[in-house]
Amino acid sequence: MARSGRKGRGGGRAGAAERRGAAVIEQMPWRLPKNIDRPTEPLTEEGVLAIHEGAMRILEEIGIEILNAEALEIFREAGATISGENVRVGRDWIMEMVGLAPSSFTITPRNPERELIVGEDHILFGNVSSPPSYWTMETGRKMTGTRAMCADFIKLSQYFNCIHFCGGYPVEPQDIHASIRHLDVLYDKLTLTDKVVHTYSLGKERVEDAMEMVRIAGGLSHEEFEAKPRLYTNINSTSPLKHDEPMLDGWMRLARRNQGLVVTPFTLAGAMAPVTMSGAVAQSLAEGLIAVALAQYIRPGAACVIGTFTSNVDMKSGAPAFGTPEYMRATQMTGQLARFYGLPMRSSGVCAANVPDGQAIWETSNSLWAAVQSGTNMVYHAAGWLEGGLIASPEKFVMDCEILQQIQRYMEPQTFATTPDDIALEAIAEVGGHGHFFGLQHTQDRYETAFYQPFVSDWRNFEAWDAAGAVWTPERAHHLYKEIVASFEAPPMDVAIREELEAFVVRRKAEGGAPTDY
Repeated sequence: MARSGRKGRGGGRAGAAERRGAAVIEQMPWRLPKNIDRPTEPLTEEGVLAIHEGAMRILEEIGIEILNAEALEIFREAGATISGENVRVGRDWIMEMVGLAPSSFTITPRNPERELIVGEDHILFGNVSSPPSYWTMETGRKMTGTRAMCADFIKLSQYFNCIHFCGGYPVEPQDIHASIRHLDVLYDKLTLTDKVVHTYSLGKERVEDAMEMVRIAGGLSHEEFEAKPRLYTNINSTSPLKHDEPMLDGWMRLARRNQGLVVTPFTLAGAMAPVTMSGAVAQSLAEGLIAVALAQYIRPGAACVIGTFTSNVDMKSGAPAFGTPEYMRATQMTGQLARFYGLPMRSSGVCAANVPDGQAIWETSNSLWAAVQSGTNMVYHAAGWLEGGLIASPEKFVMDCEILQQIQRYMEPQTFATTPDDIALEAIAEVGGHGHFFGLQHTQDRYETAFYQPFVSDWRNFEAWDAAGAVWTPERAHHLYKEIVASFEAPPMDVAIREELEAFVVRRKAEGGAPTDY
């Protein structure tokens, strides 16, 4: 396979001049990019208020099913109207609680140089999370996820500077029993990365284990751990209009200990939500806001993010569709409502394609640019997602990172600077109507950094590309993925901390880990 990209700086610890180990590609440095564009706002002020009114009426008149006994009692204490598991709450209380949530907050991992700011116009990107299956060009077939596959994605997540947080299981490692899977994968995350990590809110044991492992990895006391968010969770409502027992359990545990909280209703218009996008967004907001209110009642000021995963289904087959015009508009609309509520927002980089082909890229690009347009602060699944979240692909991961870097470059002020040097009248006068700008000193002084330099794209003409082996983009991405993983060197960790982390994992495995249904 032909190599793509020049040798250069790799993606290691923030602030370091170069990664330990071999550098495979020249990439942009670690940064927390800011979205400097005005958001796209398809809704009028009246439209925003109409969707808000719809969400409030859902909460007041229809209610949300809360399938968690402890949460039900908290809502009862707060004055909610409860019938069985149905909870109805007034808009005044909801808005009072939501008003307690911060508009931005930080999450600090074991390497404080990788601290994230969630909010304040920042747009942060995370890896693919939770697919059960794996696809790579090496086999060309869909495979069941394993720990080794999962570890490769964690390495890619550490390597690429445009990936800011390491979410979920990048692919579900089904060669590890579900009772201890969280222990092994989080151990791999905490030793192979120094970035912000995530825990699944799937019951007491998994959440408590995750918090303790993150505390140990950071060398923190319990007080230091709880002083600020150190990790985060994401919960999904069970649309339509339900929150389940284990996710709310984890949500409340993390709220009490001051950790990051993201709630993302999974509302597919036409299936789990109304076929109209405004109706789907209103339902999604109602499902999300009640969880935010619960967290604020438990711990005022808890770090909360409102998520959107509102898309549509293929009405011919019922299959989920992503990166569609409707998905983009729903994301933009939710962004307007997130700003109305003063909450940071999460969206996703998603597609329905089955392999890393043209469909995969245009659908993912649509969803990523919708994140930019909406003012999203956290972008889940920004690299590696296929088949509506059922497949993770390392080639797709590398290809997506090219898009992410281009988005970051697009946001850099130098791309639209207007100083006299940028207007370049002297250079224009020197060339006049004859010649070219290639040899001009103005060009020579700037050519190395003037334009975005890709690491996957091939800009040669057809004849040169053909003579070099006619390597298509996924194949170039495969080669880079292999090189990155082969040359990967984990970020440093104190030996004593690693040993304490290992001992915790061994002990918890001996105790049985987390209970499962099988």
